[in-house]
Amino acid sequence: MGILTPDPGLVFWTSLSFLTLLLLLRRYAWKPMLRALKVREEYIAFSLQDAHDAREEVRGLEDTRKKMMEAARLEREKIIREARELRKEIVAEAKKVAEAEAIRVLAAGREQLERERRETMAALRQEVGLVSLEIAGKILHDELKNDARQQAVIAQYMKEMDLN
Repeated sequence: MGILTPDPGLVFWTSLSFLTLLLLLRRYAWKPMLRALKVREEYIAFSLQDAHDAREEVRGLEDTRKKMMEAARLEREKIIREARELRKEIVAEAKKVAEAEAIRVLAAGREQLERERRETMAALRQEVGLVSLEIAGKILHDELKNDARQQAVIAQYMKEMDLN
């Protein structure tokens, strides 16, 4: 017999062995293998779903991070803007206080100058008065050295007093 022509007994026994093996596999191995394949398929589907969920969660977290970064940037800009406005207000208030203090100091200085001027004028008048009295005293003393002159001056003053 050749290699290409099958023997009918060999075909029978090979077919019987195959069918027996097929029945045994179906009864004892096929269900566990299908169950294992089903479990593996479910595990892969579950893993794919987990990966998809994780990807979505990462996208959500990325969006949240972007929103938080934007909110932080806006908050930073707001704080900087408020700080600039506060600085302007403080500088303006300091200028007002400085101007008010300068006006007060100038007014106090002017008042002190005016007071010193009045005091100086009063002292000068008093000094002029004293010097005038001293000069008048010396002139009178020189005028009234001789008796005849004294009598003439007294008579003249008396005449002037009678007229007034």
